[in-house]
Amino acid sequence: MDHTFDVLVIGGGPAGMAAATRAAELGARTAVVERSALGGTCVNSGCVPTRVLAKTARLYREVRTAYDYGIVVDEPSVDWDKTVQRVRATVARVLDAKGYGPTMERLGIELIEGDAELTGEHSVTVDGREVTAGSIILCIGGSGRRLPIEGAELAVLPHEVLSLEKLPGTVAIIGGGHTGAQMTTIFDALSSKVLLLDLAPRILMTEDEDVAAAVTASFTGKGVQVETGIGGVDSIRREDGALSLTWQRDGEPQSRTVDAVVMAAGWPANLPGLGLDAAGVRTARSFIPVDEYLRSNVPHIFVAGDANGSSMLVQAAVFEGETAAENAVLGATRTTPHHLLPEGGFTDPDYAGVGLTEAKARERDAECHAVTMPYAAVERPIIDDREQGFLKLVIDRRRELILGAHAVGENAVEVITAVASAMAAGTDLATLARVKFAYPTYSAVIGHAARAALRS
Repeated sequence: MDHTFDVLVIGGGPAGMAAATRAAELGARTAVVERSALGGTCVNSGCVPTRVLAKTARLYREVRTAYDYGIVVDEPSVDWDKTVQRVRATVARVLDAKGYGPTMERLGIELIEGDAELTGEHSVTVDGREVTAGSIILCIGGSGRRLPIEGAELAVLPHEVLSLEKLPGTVAIIGGGHTGAQMTTIFDALSSKVLLLDLAPRILMTEDEDVAAAVTASFTGKGVQVETGIGGVDSIRREDGALSLTWQRDGEPQSRTVDAVVMAAGWPANLPGLGLDAAGVRTARSFIPVDEYLRSNVPHIFVAGDANGSSMLVQAAVFEGETAAENAVLGATRTTPHHLLPEGGFTDPDYAGVGLTEAKARERDAECHAVTMPYAAVERPIIDDREQGFLKLVIDRRRELILGAHAVGENAVEVITAVASAMAAGTDLATLARVKFAYPTYSAVIGHAARAALRS
């Protein structure tokens, strides 16, 4: 059957643009359906804006500690309107640098603007236009979830933080995952009083336990109130120009009056209105399950990025988008090894990880070994007055291979990315221990940790 396109990509975020680009490079007639703006949530209202806010918070921290290095400055303050302007200007610059338009034109990718709805296994309507495709790649992303509680509409979702008229003096953040942790750092660094709530027994549940403990200790040391293991959030009510937040702790109601509530309590896929039933695509727990080749239960309908529930990371979305495109065009033979994808958060201190946590590694092999090297063992963190932190390597003793690496501290994401590169290359511990790192750098802690692991 001759379809309108060989590959139709629904969604123009990181996964979608990666999928469309790769499919077109392989010679497929390709189109992208996007209802809002190319770049998706990440560039337009998620990762990029959050990172700009994190940069703002870091600059504010540096200015406040400048006197320690002999620099005299007036008492700093935050101009929230100027901060918001900077975020929006940066988003525009990133979009320009991405060059989606020129790339699509060069590769012959058609952009179809509007809402897509599946009407069959190979057919889609976009605002009344009917399109057919040999393969469909769903890169629909996700959206922030509002808890089903009284007054949920009074809270802002993370991507709505820029809509706040002013920087809140007090803020409650619901959800202690990656986004909630980063929001905590941003507001705390900008001098807001922060309350962090989570139903889980600890924040950052997907991270190594030592990493989560270190970030928690840093938060509480700065005056953040961290409440984990709560019984649930009951309500948000407006009272005298403020918000009254109520939650449960050990069966007893707790409450706090704050200026703003940020709800970072989940990220379900954008499934409503997509017409999955018409195509016979099954869902589970607000996501679309896929096999190892990123296929849904309908073999020619692939799912990449947040929508399959495997990983909510941009790097994973790009990787999956490329893989889905190759499988759609060349045949389903390629997989995505997520264990080699580094992840992390730009908190204070930063945290990051790749591969297995120590707990997961011990579940597989009780003889595995973990070595922790403090940041203070190398000179650069001392120079920068950022000794707080560590790098942990989780080692397969028999093969002397790195099963996982986890870090807390300044530039932790960059440090872990270097370890991830070594893991992807199959570098053994002895080889890594012989690598000469530039001096003085944060990455030098990798060599110290590798040599310590060999000695242990």
